[in-house]
Amino acid sequence: MSRLVRATGALILTGALVVPLAPAASAYAPMDTPDGDPAFTLTLLHGNDPESALLHASGEAGYGGAARYATLLDQLRADENAGTGADEGEAELRGVVAVNSGDLYLPGPEFAASRVEGAPFYDAVATSIIDYDAISMGNHEFDFGPDVYAEFIGALEDTPVVAANVDVSGEAALAALEAQGRIAPSTVAEVQGEKVGIVGALYPPLASISSPRDVVVDEVVGPVQAEVDRLTGEGVDKIILISHLQNITYEERVAKELTGVDAMVAGGGHEVMANPGDALVPGDSVTDHPGTGEPLSYPLLVNNADGVEVPIVTAGSNYKYVGRLVLNFDADGGLHSVGERSGPVRVSGTGADAVEPHPEVEAQVTKPVADHVAELAETDVASSEVALDGTQNPGVRTQETNLGSLMADALLDTGKRNAEEYGVPQPQIGIQNGGGIRNASVIPAGPLTVLDTYSIAPFANQVAVVPEIPRAQVKELLERGVASAPAADGGFMQVAGVNFAYDPDRTAQVVNEDGDVLTPGERVRNAILHDGTVIVEDGEVVEGDAITVVTNDFSAGGGDMYPFRGADYTVVGSTYQAALERHLTDTLEGEVKAADYPEGGAGRIVVGDKATVPPGGGDDDGDGKPHPTEPPASPSPSPSPSPSPSPSGAPSDGPGTPKPGAPDDKKGGSLPVTGGALTGLVIAALVAVGAGGAAMYLSRRRRPAAGTGEIEG
Repeated sequence: MSRLVRATGALILTGALVVPLAPAASAYAPMDTPDGDPAFTLTLLHGNDPESALLHASGEAGYGGAARYATLLDQLRADENAGTGADEGEAELRGVVAVNSGDLYLPGPEFAASRVEGAPFYDAVATSIIDYDAISMGNHEFDFGPDVYAEFIGALEDTPVVAANVDVSGEAALAALEAQGRIAPSTVAEVQGEKVGIVGALYPPLASISSPRDVVVDEVVGPVQAEVDRLTGEGVDKIILISHLQNITYEERVAKELTGVDAMVAGGGHEVMANPGDALVPGDSVTDHPGTGEPLSYPLLVNNADGVEVPIVTAGSNYKYVGRLVLNFDADGGLHSVGERSGPVRVSGTGADAVEPHPEVEAQVTKPVADHVAELAETDVASSEVALDGTQNPGVRTQETNLGSLMADALLDTGKRNAEEYGVPQPQIGIQNGGGIRNASVIPAGPLTVLDTYSIAPFANQVAVVPEIPRAQVKELLERGVASAPAADGGFMQVAGVNFAYDPDRTAQVVNEDGDVLTPGERVRNAILHDGTVIVEDGEVVEGDAITVVTNDFSAGGGDMYPFRGADYTVVGSTYQAALERHLTDTLEGEVKAADYPEGGAGRIVVGDKATVPPGGGDDDGDGKPHPTEPPASPSPSPSPSPSPSPSGAPSDGPGTPKPGAPDDKKGGSLPVTGGALTGLVIAALVAVGAGGAAMYLSRRRRPAAGTGEIEG
C-alpha cells in the first residue's frame, strides 16, 4: 500500500455525523486480492466496550465474563502464532497483536466493587492479565472524572493507552502518566521483526456525554493522519487505528478521509458484525448497517481517500466476543488480503466451544466482584404493586413510563427534602433524562432490591437544583425533551411536578452543543404545574414567576444538549441512585402503588394540545395523603447502606440516537424482564450496563464544569 502524505483539512466530526450514510459500493464485497503470495500474516485480536461486565454476559450466565474472555484470547493468541487452522493463502511468517477500543469500565454494581475501601481496581486487574498490546480511551473511562481514570491507568501493568487527538495536559494525574509514556498518541508493537503501529482516537464531543473536565479532545482526522504520517516516516509500514467514536457510521466517515491506515478497530457502538456460520451469543443478532439496512458483515470494507479498501471491525461489547481479523501483508508492508476465516469468536462457557475461566482472573476478579454484587442483591428496599417499565424504545427514550416518573419523582423528592440545608428554593419540576435510566427492561411487580436501584440509576450523577429558571427557558427545556420524538433519544425527558402536551408533527427545537437555541421548538402546546399553575398555553409561554428545577448534574451541565446554558446549580448531597433508594424507602414507605405509578404512565406527558390536569390541581390528591413527590414531615435516616463514596461525574448516552445493538434496537419478541427475585449473579449480568457507586457529596454552588454528566455509549 502506497504511503502518500496527504494534506488533510480539519474535519470536525461531531454528533451530527451519526446521520446514516450509505457506504461505498464495495463496502460488503470481498477485498480484492492482488497476485503473489503474502510475506507476513498479522492476526489482530480485538475487543471493545467490556464495560465492567466482569462476571458474564447480560442475561446469559453461560457466556461472556472477563475470566472466559482472558482464556479465549490466550488460546487464540497461541493458535495464531503457531499457525493452527491457517489458510493456504497465509504467510509462514506470522504474528499477533491484541487491542481493545475502549470503555474498559462502566459505573455499575460490578464497578462499585472496586470503590470499596482497600479493594483493587478489578477492571484494571483483568485488563492487565489479558495483556493487550494497546488500548484506546473510551467515553466511559471519564464517567467519574480524570482522576479515577488516572487511577485505572496507574493500576495497569504496562499496557499503553493511545489517543492521538486527546490533550491531557490540563489534568495533573493524567499528564504525569503521559510524561511516563503510559499515555501516547500511538505505540509500536514489534511482531516477529515487523513493526506494527497502533494509533488511538476518541470521540470529539466527549464533554457532551461524559466528565472529562480539563481533558481536551480535538477533531479526529487531522491528528490521526499526522501520527500515521509520522510513523510511516519512521519506517512503520503496518498501521492499525483503534478508535472509540460511538458508532460505525462515524468510523466510516473517518476511514474515508484517512490514508495509510491498514485496518480500524471500532468502539462505542456495540455493533455485532458476523458472517454466515459465525456463532453468536444467544439473544444477539447481527446489527443492520444504518445506511443500507443490510447486516454488518465482518469486516466492513470502506474505500479510503486514496481509493484503497480498509477493513473496519468491531466485536459487540461486554466481553462477549474476541474479534479475529487476519491481515495478509506483502513484502512492502501493503495490505495484500483479509483472511476468509476472519470473524468474531464468541466467549462461551457451554457447549462445544466452551472455555474454562482463566484461573488468575477467576481468583483475583470474578470471586470478589461476585461476592460484592450478591450482597447488593440480598437487600430489599421496597415492594411494587406494578411492573415498572424501564425499556428504552419504545420506553423511557420515547414516552412517559411509570419507572421514568418514579425516577423524576425521586429527584424532586430529594430536591425538596434537601433544599433548606443547601440554601436553595424548593424545586417545582423534576427532570430525568431517559438516557440515564439504564436497566433497559421491565422490572416485575414484587420486591425491589438495592441492586435494582443500581440497574435503574447506574451513574455517578448528583441531584442538582437549578434555581429560578425563566418560564421561557423552562419551555425550551421541555422542547428539548421531545425534540427527537418519535425517534428514541437519551435526551427524552421523564418529568415530575408538571404535566405537558406536545405535537410531534410541529417544528422540533434545534440547539448547538452550548445549549443555544438555533431553531425554537413549537411542539410543546400546554404545560401545567402540579399546583395547577399553567405555564404554557396554546404553545405560548404564560408570563409569571421563574421556576426552580431539579435534575441531575449531567443534565444541569448541558448534557444531552439541554439548554440550561451555564445556569448556576447546586448539588444537594445525593446521587440519583441514592435519591431513588430514599424515595422508595422513606417517602413511599417501601410501597410502590399502582395508583401512583400505573402501567403506561399517569398522563404526565401526552401527545396532543392539552395537558392532563393534575389530580386535585396540586400535591394533595384528595385522599389526605402526600403525593409521591412530597417528602414526609420528619425524614427518617438514610436507607440501606450502599457502596463507599465514589467521585463525581456521570454518564447517559451520547447525544441523540441509541447505539445499534443495544436493547432498544432489538426487533421482535418481548423485552427482557428483570427483578429482585433473581439470584445476585444473574441480576448483575442483567444490569452490567449500569450502576454507579452511591455517594454523598458536599454541595458547592458553581458554574457547571465542562463535561459534567452522564454518558450513553
